[in-house]
Parts: sequence; structure tokens; C-alpha cells
Amino acid sequence: MEYFDIEEELKKLPAKPGVYLMHDEKDEIIYVGKAVSLKNRVRQYFQSSRNKGVKIEQMVTHIQRFEYIVTDSELEALVLECNLIKEHRPKYNTMLMDDKTYPFIKVTVGEAYPRVMMARRMVKDKAKYFGPYTSAGAVKDTIDLIRKLYHIRNCSRNLPRDIGKERPCLNYHIKQCYAPCQGYISQEKYQESVQEVLHFLNGNYDGILKDLEENMMAASEAMEYEKAIEYRELLNSVRQIAQKQKITNSSGEDRDVLALAMDREDAVVQVFFIRGGRLIGRDHFYMRRQNGDDKREILTNFIKQFYAGTPYIPAQIMLPLEVDDRDLLEEWLGKKRGHKVSIVIPKKGEKEKLVELAQKNAAIVLNTDKERLKREEGRTIGAVKEIGKLLGIEGIKRMEAYDISNTNGFESVGSMIVYENGKPKRNDYRKFKIKSVQGPDDYASMEEVLTRRFSHGLREREEGEKNGHFNVFPDLIMMDGGKGQVNIAKKVLDNLKLQIPVCGMVKDDSHRTRGLYYENKEIPIERTSEGFRLITRIQDEAHRFAIEYHRKLRGEGQVRSVLEEIKGVGPARRKDLMRNFKSLEEIKNASVEDLKKLPTMNEKSANEVYNYFH
Repeated sequence: MEYFDIEEELKKLPAKPGVYLMHDEKDEIIYVGKAVSLKNRVRQYFQSSRNKGVKIEQMVTHIQRFEYIVTDSELEALVLECNLIKEHRPKYNTMLMDDKTYPFIKVTVGEAYPRVMMARRMVKDKAKYFGPYTSAGAVKDTIDLIRKLYHIRNCSRNLPRDIGKERPCLNYHIKQCYAPCQGYISQEKYQESVQEVLHFLNGNYDGILKDLEENMMAASEAMEYEKAIEYRELLNSVRQIAQKQKITNSSGEDRDVLALAMDREDAVVQVFFIRGGRLIGRDHFYMRRQNGDDKREILTNFIKQFYAGTPYIPAQIMLPLEVDDRDLLEEWLGKKRGHKVSIVIPKKGEKEKLVELAQKNAAIVLNTDKERLKREEGRTIGAVKEIGKLLGIEGIKRMEAYDISNTNGFESVGSMIVYENGKPKRNDYRKFKIKSVQGPDDYASMEEVLTRRFSHGLREREEGEKNGHFNVFPDLIMMDGGKGQVNIAKKVLDNLKLQIPVCGMVKDDSHRTRGLYYENKEIPIERTSEGFRLITRIQDEAHRFAIEYHRKLRGEGQVRSVLEEIKGVGPARRKDLMRNFKSLEEIKNASVEDLKKLPTMNEKSANEVYNYFH
């Protein structure tokens, strides 16, 4: 990293709005902030006379350089700040720990024959959206109930264009669809059912409750008891949904109620989601608190980060206290929503009681989860620190583990799993189909996998692909094995001129984890420690991920692809082999006499099959 003269660079700062990024000695971004005037704001960090607070004082000691991005307005700076914080998750920003998304119920009213489905985000189309809901399970239950009650289709057929082209699906036969695909219901009648669905989703349950009760009684009097039970179950389901929609006020507005509880180390924000005047759910979010962060700062940062990622913004956000940049936040939220958004701090009445209730819930969550969070941290971050201490490596965050397996000796596959802060990061898992190695050669296969993984990563870095799949490198590579596997990894890294620590996860004769192999020696590890438990979880996960790929490859297509390589085995004989033997392993273990028993096999072809495998 080139020398950066902070004093000289401070003189060059423009008196314009923008975003600034602070870098540490490793050139990692440790803080992102916005400013009305970059010149004034950034210079404040380096003025010794100012009372900056514990967090900022600590952060400034680590700043090696800064950079900035000029924007046209403070609003643009706010948007950019939100995006950069989400992307880089800087150490000294007060961070939202949870990255949750909430589902909607979507009714495609723009279609001739609308459908009802779950949607993970709200887009500007002709559909109607209900929610967001805090439980995907509740959304699925509600959609299932709607299909039973109103027989709305869930297929993707283009209607009315495709009417009569295909047979009706199972939903028609189980009485959960009117089969508009066959023209069994007119568009007008179908639209009437859709209107009833919209009434139902708006919370109007009285009509359907009355109809179901009448139908249940009529079926019972006619001694159609199975039908009566069916109506009773539907009636109970509707009542359950109705009870969940607890009325909180009569204004009919959409609003979020936010409150905060914090102690010396942690902060929890509780959110009540009110839609159409009804409390549809609540959720809580943990904030990574830095020294000196007060409630006002934490709540301001929560609003920026939470509403930057959530697809729905209500007309009103109720808070227990004032936040920074209130007018600017309202302007930003209003632009995202497309309509005015108000941030209010109620002082009396029903609204104040709602905020108080959210406050109590936040405090309960914080107290209840304190011990659980400590245990969880011990299992994850604490376990990573234990491993780092054993190996003498500081600052381990991302660990990658690799495993090689083969499908019956013919198709080798490699798995790459990723753990960050002691937790699996499944979006970054990758699997490799071995291309250059014939037969079960684990060392050669591992060399291919690692070479492909890191070569690809280097290419992505050179091409500036920030969102590539391989451009983030691990702080530690964990090989499933000892000296041999570690040396293979080191060979690949040396060839690519990369310096990444590599350790082996050594197993004993009973195939149980025994210790770590690092820097040419085996390091024992206490079996009862959290570090040991994390190592075994990583080993098991790498193996599980590889086996999962095996199962996919062991399907009929894989068997066929192997059999296609055998001379004298055409389509008829392949079909015969697959029909009479359950797996490739059984074919491999079959004798010539066993193979000759098949109707399509003669002695020559049976010998060809046997000799191929032996």
C-alpha cells in the first residue's frame, strides 16, 4: 500500500456533500459515513481538541487512509452510505446483525384469470400485494386455505390463450381449482371468486364464516358427515387466521412501531408491523453496538439499514425518541415508497402505549436472549478464536474446507464449504465435477479443485468482479486429512503465488477427529472444547455436501453415461442392465454368469461389461 499523507489529503477535501470511507492498516474499510460538507466532517476526526467519544477515538487510531465520493445532495449521500454499509459491513459502524426478508401474498389481478401466490419482494406490476408478513409458514397456510375456500388456480398457464390445450391438473380433481384452463368456469364467475379473496385478505371474514357454518349445519342435517367435518375444519382454519389479525386501532393505516432496549454490550430493536390498522406480526433485530453508541444513534442507523433492504415502507414510522436527520430520512423513505412517509414520536394516548409495548418487548428479548447469545457466540466466534489461538493466527473470519469423493470409483467430485464467524455461509458453497483425473485419485482431484477455485478467484479480482463467486479468499483453508492433503494445498497456493494458511483436520483409526496438522506438526485439541466441535461440524458438512452431489450423479443419467463407454453395449442392453440391477455398484460386482442371464446379453457382451469394470 502506498504512503498516504493524511494531513495533505485533508487539505484537498471539497466542501461538498458526499460519503467518506475510512481504511485501516490492512486496507479494510472500517467506517463509512456521510457528510453535508466532506471538508468539515472528515477533518473533525483528526482534530485533537474535539470530544469525539470512545468509539471514534478508538477508530481514529486505526485509520491509515480515507477516500470519499462526492454527491449532488445530502439525500444522495444518505442512499450511497446505506448501500456501502450493507456491502462492506464496516467494523465501527453500528450494524444491523439480522438480514431478514418478509413474504407478501400476491394476487395477480392484472391477469384475465388471477392467481394467488407468495412473493418475496414487491415490484411495480399490476398485482395487489398484502403484507409483508413475518412468517412464511403463515403465508403458505393462508394461501392453502384460500385455494380450498375459493378454488383459485395456481398454475402458470397463459389463460385464456391456452384454454383446452392440456388436461386439468390434480387441483381440479381435489376440488381446489375451478379449472378455468378447461373453460369450466366463465371469466366473470372466476373474477367474483377473486373479489371474495381480496375481501378475505383485507380482513373481512364474517361472510365466509357465516357461509361455512351454514354449510356445515346443512351437511350434518343431511347426514353427510364427511362433508360436515370438511366444513368444520375450514371453519376452524378461518377462525385461526382471523384471530391472528388482532385489531390494534381503528385508523386503518399502515405503520411500523419501533422501540429499543440496550445494555452495555448489546442493543435490540423491536418492530410491530401494523397493516390496515391490524397488528400482523412483530420481530426483533440485534444491533452490533460500539462503545459510546447512544439510543439515538442506534435507532438512526437501524432505520437506514432496515428500510434500505425491506421491500415495503409504511406511511408512518413511530419511534420512542428523536433521531438524527429526521427530515432527510422522511424525504428518503418517501422517495422509496413513492408517497409521503412520516416519522412521529407520540407523547400520549394509544400510539404512545403501542411504543411502550414495543419497548417492553425489546427489553424482554434482550434479557431472555442474553445467555443464549453468549452460548451461541461461544459455539461460533468463540470457537473460531480457539482455533486461531491453537494455530497462532489472528483475525480468522472466513474458513474454507474441501472434500473429495467419488461415485463408485468412476466420477470424482469435490466440495467446497465456507464458514464465516463460525457459521456456515451456504450461498458460497461450491461443487466441482473432476475433469482432468481418471479414477479415484484423491490427491490429484484435490489439486484440480483448488487450482480451479483460486485461479478463478484471481481472474475475478483482475477483472474487477466485485460480485463474483470466487473473488473472496479465506483466512484459513481446512483440509480433510493430514500432511498429504495439506501439502497438495500448499503446492497449489505456491504455484499461484498466494499466501493463505492451511491446516489439516486429522482423524484417528476410528475415523474420528484427533487434532490439527499445521506447519509440519500435529496439534492436539481438547475434545470437549468448542473449537473441536466446530472442526467436526466443518468436516461433517464438507462430507455431507459432497455426498449430496454424489446422489445426484448416481441417478439414471449417470449410470447410462458410464454404460455408454462400454463396447458392444447399445441402448437395448443398457436398458436391460438398468432394469435388472439397482445401481452401478451391483453391475460392477456382477459375475459374467450373472450378466449372461439377461435376455439381451450374450457371452461376448457379458465379458465386455465385466472386463470394463475389472
